[in-house]
Amino acid sequence: MEQKKYPLPPFTEDTAKQKIQMAEDAWNSKDPVKVSMAYAEDSEWRNRSLFIKGRQEIQEFLTRKWQDEQKYRLKKEYWAHNSNRIAVRFEYEYQNNKGQWIRSYGNENWEFDEYGLMKKRFASINDVSITEAERKLKIT
Repeated sequence: MEQKKYPLPPFTEDTAKQKIQMAEDAWNSKDPVKVSMAYAEDSEWRNRSLFIKGRQEIQEFLTRKWQDEQKYRLKKEYWAHNSNRIAVRFEYEYQNNKGQWIRSYGNENWEFDEYGLMKKRFASINDVSITEAERKLKIT
């Protein structure tokens, strides 16, 4: 049996925003295990062209991601919600292994189970090379 991850659906605008902030904080921790615990055991992702299933694959993906994306910083923004779904706009910045700064923009669609765990995550992401001076999401 899964542990509950509050707030639970059905979401209000306030609880949807709370869920988004929790996700942003977890991703900015860059801790793959911590992040994965917000997802159902059999969670399904589409992340760019990758299809990921389950917590173990999520942890492996995030471990690789943050090895390659140094000085990573993410900001998520509420877009819309219904009873058990939330739409998010996001941007993040990082420095790749060659020293180039990248800003990634995208949208995510999330679907939650009755335990408040994300069972589906569909992410569409675009990347733009930037200079360090163009950064907006500096690490504090």
